[in-house]
Amino acid sequence: MGKLARSYALFTASVRVLRAHRGLAWFPVLAGLAGLFVAGVFLTPAFFLSHVEIADGGRPTAGSWVLLAAFYVASAFVAIFFNAALISQADVALRGGVPAVGAGLAAAARRWPALLGWAAVSATVSLVLRAIEERLGFLGQFVAGLIGLAWRLTTFLVLPVVVLEGAGVKAGVRRSVELFRRTWGENVAGGIGIGLIGFILSLAGYAVLVLAGFLLGGGPATVFVCLGLALVWSVLVAVFTSTLSGIYQTALYRYAAEGVVAGEFADADFAGVSPRGERVAARPRGDRGRADPIP
Repeated sequence: MGKLARSYALFTASVRVLRAHRGLAWFPVLAGLAGLFVAGVFLTPAFFLSHVEIADGGRPTAGSWVLLAAFYVASAFVAIFFNAALISQADVALRGGVPAVGAGLAAAARRWPALLGWAAVSATVSLVLRAIEERLGFLGQFVAGLIGLAWRLTTFLVLPVVVLEGAGVKAGVRRSVELFRRTWGENVAGGIGIGLIGFILSLAGYAVLVLAGFLLGGGPATVFVCLGLALVWSVLVAVFTSTLSGIYQTALYRYAAEGVVAGEFADADFAGVSPRGERVAARPRGDRGRADPIP
């Protein structure tokens, strides 16, 4: 089976996992709520501090920059923490168990030092790429885009390695690059596929809302309601694609590392072939990794 075919098999099986365990979507929801809290904690004092400094005719001081840097790391940690929790429970589901929110949070909490280190690395890379964009203009945007794409692809499996293998940041990056060499096609195709699905769903939802607004007369009240529904729809699509991405990330890791992913993937055509082309036995769907049900 070719890389695109394997990617499609992984993707469709990810959708089946999400359909069977809808509670996995709680992790992106919790990540969003925690992210809003972190933004309020860090950006509110940073805004007022910077506003006072600029109003006095000066520039933002080191204190403002420290707050902004702390916000970058904290927001990255929140996103990474809940994604790690999702990955831990997606793996439970893939192995035939019953995922649970509490079990996922506990699994991520056990790995918090490595997750914090990865958050610091990710935030630093983001800041460096943004600096390149701002200083070099269009060329900087092009260069930063290429570097950012290469970074995302080669580090796509860092979190599964950290969570499921117990690796540190350095070992996790090295291991992710190794796995990327085996599954670069599935990595790229899966990311594009999930992004495309999100784009199509968003566009379709907006088109329906615009059409509904037009048919209802397009008054101020109608426009307000449609904008509210568009925001809700955007959040729902983001939750869906984020959850699907976490499941796919876990499935791709299991395929790259072992050649077999249990659960919804046990019957896929590539289940008996390892990334190196070796024949491997498919795992039965059992109770390994079973946890309390997601409420």
